[in-house]
Amino acid sequence: MKNRNLCAMIASLAALTALAVSDPAVQAAPLAAVAPAATAPIFPIGSHIGLVPPPGMTVSKTFPGFIDASNHAVILIGTLPPGAYADLEKTLSAETMKKQGITLEKHEDIQLSFAEGTLIVGTVTGPDKKRYRKWMLIAPTSELTAFVNVQAPADDPTYSDAVVRRALKTISVRSNVPQSELLSLLPFKVGDLAGFRIANVLPGRALLLIDAPSYPHMMATQGLPEYELNGRVMIAAVVNGAGGDGNRADLARLAFNTIGGLKDIQLTMSEPVRIEDQEGFETVAHAKDAATGADLMVVQWLRFGSSAFLQIVGISRAQIWDKELSRLRALRDSVHFK
Repeated sequence: MKNRNLCAMIASLAALTALAVSDPAVQAAPLAAVAPAATAPIFPIGSHIGLVPPPGMTVSKTFPGFIDASNHAVILIGTLPPGAYADLEKTLSAETMKKQGITLEKHEDIQLSFAEGTLIVGTVTGPDKKRYRKWMLIAPTSELTAFVNVQAPADDPTYSDAVVRRALKTISVRSNVPQSELLSLLPFKVGDLAGFRIANVLPGRALLLIDAPSYPHMMATQGLPEYELNGRVMIAAVVNGAGGDGNRADLARLAFNTIGGLKDIQLTMSEPVRIEDQEGFETVAHAKDAATGADLMVVQWLRFGSSAFLQIVGISRAQIWDKELSRLRALRDSVHFK
């Protein structure tokens, strides 16, 4: 099952590359001046993976990677879990590639500056019915598995095998992405993190924050140890035209029911509020952690805009709720749509 899931992830990334190349907006993009050749690795905004792209490629504004719109060529960059490399290296066979519509030409090792990876070269027919050459590279690090997918027209000498391999050899990994880069990927601004740390960013959609104690308490979870957090926050932008107060109450209830990891939920408040002179809705509840049984407090704020709303969810250990709530309110009041 794990191998099938990993291969499905690879297939999704490969499909995204094909769609990027054949997108009508890319096909119709006006010719621009040739981008100057880079001499040092370039990291797309928010990406742990960077490289020196071939001459003519620039950073894409719509996906993590690089694009040459005039030549319909793209480089898509992604990351997979740190343990994915060993499983993928074993399962990315000619038969697996064939199921994804890729005719395998080469499957070989490639030495990078930080690790030895695997390079797969083949051809594929895109959604536009044209033939493309594809290079797929995976490489392991202690924190992630790097995945780079290159696609260019099969009959275009601009992106020859030598040119692409030269770019792939420059792949670099940075362990930390600047906080400002991560936040720039979101459709909303956060003026005050209130001491919470960024745990994850879903570009264009959501932000996950955590409050990890200096000396975390280890919990036993189904036989596996894990560390209990003081609190965590999820902020998501949701496109929805909420109507009157009645509709917003239903919306708040439905949104609250999407919060995972909770059990034994007991609502203590659910009512309209005003947040920074905007219409909102607040829901508060006692709950237990579904995995550890720890006592929790949960607050959800919905902040309504003209065509979308912000869902802000704060979860805290019940013992420190009063302290965490004041920080959560400061965080909430600093969040605004861009």
